[in-house]
Amino acid sequence: QVQLMESGGGLVQPGGSLRLSCQASGRSVSFYDMAWYRQAPGKQRELVASITSGGSTNYADSVKGRFTISRVTISRDNAKNTVYLQMNSLKPEDTAVYYCYEPMYDYWGQGTQVTVSS
Repeated sequence: QVQLMESGGGLVQPGGSLRLSCQASGRSVSFYDMAWYRQAPGKQRELVASITSGGSTNYADSVKGRFTISRVTISRDNAKNTVYLQMNSLKPEDTAVYYCYEPMYDYWGQGTQVTVSS
């Protein structure tokens, strides 16, 4: 059994940055793919970014620019059993509850609220 605990959410102005953390407990998640999802009010939960056990990353089109680097970076620190989501240049449409997810055994965290507003 794995418990996933997100932290780092909050209120930020447009253009600001946040770093979300997902602390896993119960066992190591270093051998498993991990992901961040988000759910905005009235919308379906959607994938934001994922990272494989080997460190390969994937990002949703909504957070990566076509001609610019991604606004979001997912990373992991296996020694700390933690996955991160660095978010830059935040927009009001990024407002959502952000969830950490381990797909192998379908484990979800409880979510952390991110609100982007002036």
